[in-house]
Amino acid sequence: MNSPTLARIFILRIGHRVFRDSRVTTHVCLTARALGADGVIIADREDKVVESTIRDVTNRFGGPFEVESGKPWKHAVRDWRAMGGRIVHLTAYGLPLPKKLSEIHDADADLLVIVGSEKMPGEIFKIADWNISVTNQPMSEVAALAIFLDWFRQHREFDREFSKAQVQIVPSKSGKEIQQLPR
Repeated sequence: MNSPTLARIFILRIGHRVFRDSRVTTHVCLTARALGADGVIIADREDKVVESTIRDVTNRFGGPFEVESGKPWKHAVRDWRAMGGRIVHLTAYGLPLPKKLSEIHDADADLLVIVGSEKMPGEIFKIADWNISVTNQPMSEVAALAIFLDWFRQHREFDREFSKAQVQIVPSKSGKEIQQLPR
């Protein structure tokens, strides 16, 4: 298997319901940021609260990381395709990640990773280059995204540096320690 290139990875969150899903969508964004994605597009509905929360985390803990909301999912997919990007749809009904990971790496393209909230439009299964499962059981989209990104980035989360961070977490056997960084 080839080592993953520095392809851009964006997450397309479909089915976000502002009052019901804001916490989980925030966790999708935090997971994406921490595990190496470049940004999240929250499809169809604006959620300025989630955007603000993620921008605040990125400002404090470093980036870059982009978040936008309200773009129709069909436009996001069309624009991604127009830029030559490929699409991964995370679904319990897809093919097992271990069997398709090399193929995704070998595509050497920017990836749009689709995760849902509510029932996904059937059209997504047809437009995706890969329908990928991390298990063949119902599970959280946050967990599925974390597993996909961890495998795709070959478990290198701890090697990653975040530019322009104001603070960083100091690993500790017990307790919490945050270090202020020079500006």
